[in-house]
Amino acid sequence: MNKRLSMVGISLLIIAVIYSACAAPAAAPAATPAPAESAATAPAADQAAAPAAQSGSLLDTVKSRGKIVCGVNNQVPGFGNVDANGNYAGFDVDFCKAVAAGVLGDAEAVEYRYASGNDRFTLVSTGEVDVLFRNSTWTLTRDSAEVGMEFMPVNFYDGQGMMVRKDSGIKSIEDMDGATVCVQSGTTTELNLADAFSQRGLTYEPQVFADAAATWEGYLSGRCDAFTTDKSGLAAYRATSEDPGSHTLLEITLSKEPLAPLSPQSDPQFADIVMWVVYVMIQAEEFGITSANIGDFVGSDIPEIQRFLGQGDNAAGSLYGIPNDFMVAVITQVGNYGEVFERHLGADTPFGLERGLNALWTEGGLQYSPPFR
Repeated sequence: MNKRLSMVGISLLIIAVIYSACAAPAAAPAATPAPAESAATAPAADQAAAPAAQSGSLLDTVKSRGKIVCGVNNQVPGFGNVDANGNYAGFDVDFCKAVAAGVLGDAEAVEYRYASGNDRFTLVSTGEVDVLFRNSTWTLTRDSAEVGMEFMPVNFYDGQGMMVRKDSGIKSIEDMDGATVCVQSGTTTELNLADAFSQRGLTYEPQVFADAAATWEGYLSGRCDAFTTDKSGLAAYRATSEDPGSHTLLEITLSKEPLAPLSPQSDPQFADIVMWVVYVMIQAEEFGITSANIGDFVGSDIPEIQRFLGQGDNAAGSLYGIPNDFMVAVITQVGNYGEVFERHLGADTPFGLERGLNALWTEGGLQYSPPFR
């Protein structure tokens, strides 16, 4: 995470090799999957690219611009989706807002840029987006210095699964010899699918689509026997289908999919800010600090809370060129990790996802923040 290498150049050949990244999970209750064409037709204002690499720091550029340019998905329910009014909503979208709150003091100071599975990493490495929150799997090749991207802390732990029609008779992947499988291009999902069948000596026919919505529609139209993506994404699409009970998720996890945001490697200071914004949301939940009760904690005489909230003479944000109490804006305007999860993916949404690996470490999960001191 803390390599401090300047990006000398970007190899498009290397970027092409590593484009494989996972398709993603769930959406805000009011949001519905966008039609296949909408992947490239988000509202015009959201399609404007940020200025390419600047001579000054990225932080200075963002402050001068007055907004964060955030790469997101626009068709994955629960994580990144566009509603009927053209508004972005979802788990990843809220993390974009958190960065804007931390840096600019305004969670709404965000310009959303649709990032497809094939161009998302180019958008980061060329500086067309300041940060990417878009169901992207952290892998060794993507994290190499030559690519020019810096992975941030994992904000969602997932794994690849498989969905089939309940009346198909398919109970396991071993029953799928010779099956056709709908899969999105430019993703780790595509590569994992090949590995899973090869390792078991099975054959299959991939039906490859350019984006998540088209992949889902291909499955619904009967072009494939099965649909594969991250398990949370499968749960999201099933929940928003006309007949959720007609689809079933196989009891198998094909891969590890640690989904994490990215920032240009050319500006380690800005990358550190994004990293600590994510940790703020996780640590706030551990402390029991929410958007509703944060006023009870500001002014606390407990040293640990004072340090965490940047109160008094505790240097925090000033170490990175932003206000010492940047975390107060993040929590007040967006909420802690648990609030964001429950808002978009939890029990009161159509998806009803359990926290699982995404529970705090104190609850048996993997979400864990370094100390704020």
